[in-house]
Amino acid sequence: MKNSSRKNKTAVVTGGASGIGRAIAGKFAGSGMQVCVLDLDRAQAGAAVEEIKANGGDAEAYGCDVSDQIQVKAVFQQIFQRQPVNILVNSAGIAHIGNLESTSADDFDKVFRVNVMGIYNCMQACIGHMKTNGGGIILNMASVSALAGLKDRFAYSTSKGAVISMTYSVAKDYLPFNIRCNCISPARVHTSFVDGFLAKNYPGQEQEMFKKLSQAQPVGRMGQPEEVAALALFLCSDEASFITGVNYPIDGGFMNLRD
Repeated sequence: MKNSSRKNKTAVVTGGASGIGRAIAGKFAGSGMQVCVLDLDRAQAGAAVEEIKANGGDAEAYGCDVSDQIQVKAVFQQIFQRQPVNILVNSAGIAHIGNLESTSADDFDKVFRVNVMGIYNCMQACIGHMKTNGGGIILNMASVSALAGLKDRFAYSTSKGAVISMTYSVAKDYLPFNIRCNCISPARVHTSFVDGFLAKNYPGQEQEMFKKLSQAQPVGRMGQPEEVAALALFLCSDEASFITGVNYPIDGGFMNLRD
């Protein structure tokens, strides 16, 4: 159901062509927002937008490498010329498998360029605009890996810890400007990335490993992108106006209930 408080609001969703980002873009558009879908894969972003429009939503696609600050600023300026941006959701990110010894400097740098600098670039491009327009909402995608020691997630976990720290800092610094900033920390969520990861790393054992990863969450399954999107919609709504500077785990009990 479309909420009148969400109509005429514009949300930018990075990484909006697939997985959690795509689910968020669809959920926001379904609630009545105008959605700008940013993704490195412009063709996939276009496909996401066509899906949104087929469902009666309003969206536009933009190709954008969030790790490229010049490109990010150019894309945001293009959006600002069309309409004010009320909400920024930073969902673009990449994963990496490896411990300290097996993670090269190039691996580490690549993860940080996307997962940390990418969010920095987008927030910095948008924050002055939000200040000028009387406020806004920023939602960053972190991970339970930032809060718990997970095997072979050295670079990824470190990057997501930085996301949480950035979220707290921005939330504190921009309280006077009516800008809220929160983050979400999902546990394992079933996306096409998970299927591709299992096919690449565990050929012939996909079903066995999928079951093992699912059971890592005490509820016995992975999350669905739509469940994360529902939380994102709430945190970016007027109903959540008393919530800022918070990291929300959505984890099937992983953080507090696992053995």
